[in-house]
Amino acid sequence: METDRRARRALRAVGAGGVAVAAAAASVAVAPFAGAQDGEGVAFERVATFHVEDNGSEVAEIVDATADGMTLAYGDSGAGAIGLIDITDPSAPQPAGSIDAGGEVTSVAVWGDELVLAGVNESESFTEPAGSLKVFDLATGELAATHDLGGQPDSVVISPDGRYAVVAIENERDEDITVDGVEGGLPQDPPGYVVIVDLVGAPDEWTTRTVDLTGFGEYAPEDPEPEYVAISGINIAAVTLQENNGVVLIYLPSGTPGVAWDAGDVDLTGIDATEDDLISLTESLEALAREPDAITWTEGGALVTANEGDLFGGSRGFTVFDFFGNELYDSGSSFEELAVRIGHYPESRSENKGSEPEGVTTGRFGDHSLTFVGSERGNFVGVYEYLSSAQPAVFRQVLPTGIAPEGMKAIGDRGLFVVANEEADAEEGIRSSVMIYELTEGAPAYPMIVSADDENGSPIPWGALSGLAGDADDADTVYAVQDSYYGESRIFAVDVADTPAVITDATFLTLDGERVDLDLEGVAVRPGGGWWVASEGSGTVPEAETPNLLLSVDPDGTVVDVVELPAEVAAIQRNNGFEGLDVTGEGEDTQVWVAFQRTWGDEELVRIGRYTPATGEWAFLGYELDEPTSPNGGWVGLSELTVTPDGTVLILERDNQLGPDATIKKLYAIDPSSVEPVGVGEELPVVGKTLYADLLDDLAATNGVLQEKVEGIALTADGVLYGVTDNDGVDDSTGETIFWEIGTYEG
Repeated sequence: METDRRARRALRAVGAGGVAVAAAAASVAVAPFAGAQDGEGVAFERVATFHVEDNGSEVAEIVDATADGMTLAYGDSGAGAIGLIDITDPSAPQPAGSIDAGGEVTSVAVWGDELVLAGVNESESFTEPAGSLKVFDLATGELAATHDLGGQPDSVVISPDGRYAVVAIENERDEDITVDGVEGGLPQDPPGYVVIVDLVGAPDEWTTRTVDLTGFGEYAPEDPEPEYVAISGINIAAVTLQENNGVVLIYLPSGTPGVAWDAGDVDLTGIDATEDDLISLTESLEALAREPDAITWTEGGALVTANEGDLFGGSRGFTVFDFFGNELYDSGSSFEELAVRIGHYPESRSENKGSEPEGVTTGRFGDHSLTFVGSERGNFVGVYEYLSSAQPAVFRQVLPTGIAPEGMKAIGDRGLFVVANEEADAEEGIRSSVMIYELTEGAPAYPMIVSADDENGSPIPWGALSGLAGDADDADTVYAVQDSYYGESRIFAVDVADTPAVITDATFLTLDGERVDLDLEGVAVRPGGGWWVASEGSGTVPEAETPNLLLSVDPDGTVVDVVELPAEVAAIQRNNGFEGLDVTGEGEDTQVWVAFQRTWGDEELVRIGRYTPATGEWAFLGYELDEPTSPNGGWVGLSELTVTPDGTVLILERDNQLGPDATIKKLYAIDPSSVEPVGVGEELPVVGKTLYADLLDDLAATNGVLQEKVEGIALTADGVLYGVTDNDGVDDSTGETIFWEIGTYEG
C-alpha cells in the first residue's frame, strides 16, 4: 500500500497544486541530508527526554558535557544547584545527582572530565550586583575554588583548549526603570564587563583579568551589557552586547578588545506582527535592530548570532557574519516561515519578537559542520549546515523541543545533540527537561505534518488541530479542523500519501458572508460533498454562554444549517461539550453521531448523540468511562468518534494529563445498533465497549513529552487509521503535533 501511495503522490505532483506540495516537502527536509560514510543519508532523531525532577531539580537552563561526552551538567537556578545526568546510554539517561552551588546558577561550563564551573549570582539589587565563579569537582561534588567576579555573571564559557574561561558580567538592567523615555532603558549603573580566568594550575590558583567594554555600542556605550560569549579555536572571544546591538572580539592571551561592530538591522516582509488570534504572514517591519543574544563560531571562522532582540528589536532570525562583521547570510523571514509551516508559530508573540530565536551553537558531525538555532517561543531547533562562506546556512531539518529551549550542546564525537528546556509549571503538569538527539541513518521522523504554500507563496498557517476525518473516496486525503485558539474557523485538506503529511488547502467557514469564530472539535464528510462539523459549547451555568452546535457546511465553506441541542439537554451542561462526530447513511437516512466530552449534570454516563437531519430529532446513548478521573489527577473524557464501514464506532477516550502523568489514551469500539438510542428525558441506555487500541506506546515512540490532547482519529477510504494531537497553538505547550498512522482498521 505504501508503494502505491508514493506513486500516486508522484503522479499528482505534475498536476495542479503539485508544485506547492513538493516545495513544502522540500522546505522541511523530508529527505535526509547526504554524506554518511556508507553513502546513506543521516538525520537527528530524539532518543530520550529526561525530566529533571527525576534528579531532584526544578529547572534546566544552560547545559554542557564532559570531554568524553558521557555526562551532562546543567544549571538549576531554581534550586541553586548543578544537575548531572549520565548519558553513557543516550537513549536511557540516568540521574547522576546534583551539586549544591549555594546560589542562583546563571551558567555552567565543564572543564575536561574533572571540573564544572558555575556562574553564581549573589546580587542584592540591580545597583549592587555581585557574583562568583565556583569550581566543583565532578566526581565528589566538593567545592574546589571560589573566585569573586565583582558583578552579576551571565554566560560562562571555556576555550576549546581548556586554557581560559570567560565570564560575561552583565549587571543586568532594571526593566521597570525608565531612562530617557525608554522603559528599561540604558544606561543604568554599574556597567558590565568581561572576566577572563586563566586556568593554570589548581583551581584555587587560577587568576582573573577584567576587560572593560565601556565605549562599545552605539546606544549606551557607557553601559555595554555583555550577554553571551563564544570562544574560537585560536582563543578569540566573541561577546554580544545585546541591548547595544553589538559584538566585540577579545584576544584572550592579551585580554585586549579588538574588532567590534554594530550588528545592524533588518527589514522583514511576510511576517505576522499583530496579536489577533490569527496567523497572517502579510505584514512588514522596517529597520529592526538585531540585538543578538547567543553567538557561536563556525569552523570556518565565521560567527552566527541568534537575534532574539530586547529593547528595540529582534529580527526573528539569525545572521552569519565574517570576522569583521560583514554579513554573509541573514535568515530574513524564513525562520518565521519555518515555524508557521511546521505548526510551531506562537501567535501570542506576534507583536513581540515572534518565534524569538535565542540560542545558537555549532558542532562537527562527521563530514557535516552544523549550526543549531533554538526558538525560545516556538519550541524547536532549526539545523543548518555550513558548506562555505557562500553557503553558510543550508537548512537541513527541524527538531521539536520541550517548552522554552534554553541551553544547547553539540557532542559531535558521539553524534549527539542536547537541549535543556527551561519551562516548568507544576500546576499545569509541565516539567523542565533535557532532550537528547542522535544522528542516525534515514529520514527525519519530525515534522509529521507540514503545510504547503498558499496562493501568495507563504506557508498555510495552522495549529491546534482537533477533529479529523477521512475523505469518502480519496484514500490520500483527510480533513482536519482547528479549535477556538484561532479566531477564524477553517477546514484543512491534508494529503497523507507521503511523509510528512501535507496540508494542501484551508477552507474558511462563513455564515451570511462573514467568517465565523467557533470551537471546532469534530469534522465529518457530508454525503454528496461538504462537511458536518461540531462546535463545542462552553457550558456555563445556568445556561451555556456559547451553545454546542452541529453545522452543515458546503464545499466552499458556507454554513447552510446550524443545529442546537434540545433545550432540556443543553440545560444540564456543566462542563465540556461536543467533540468528535461522524455521519452514516445518505439522503433521508443520514444520521450525524456526536460524542460529548464529559458527563453532564448529575449523570454518570457520557452522552453520545444521534441527530437525524430529515426529521430534526435527537436521540442519545450512554457511554461509561473506565475511570471518572485519571489515576494521576484530572478528568477523563471523550475526544473523537469515527464510524467504520462495518458499523462499528471507534471512540477516543483520554485523560487531560501529559508527560509522566498521562495514563489514558485509548480507542474503544462500540456497536450503536446493540442498544436503542432514547429521546430527551429518558434514561440513557449503556452501550458496551471493547478496547481496540491503547495509543500510549504510539505517543511515547516520539521520545518526547507524552502529549495530552489526542484529539482526532480518521479512517481513510482504504481503511487506514490516522491520529492527531492538538498542540494548543504553542501556548503552554511544546507545540508538537503528532500525526501518525495508527494502522489498518481491523473490524
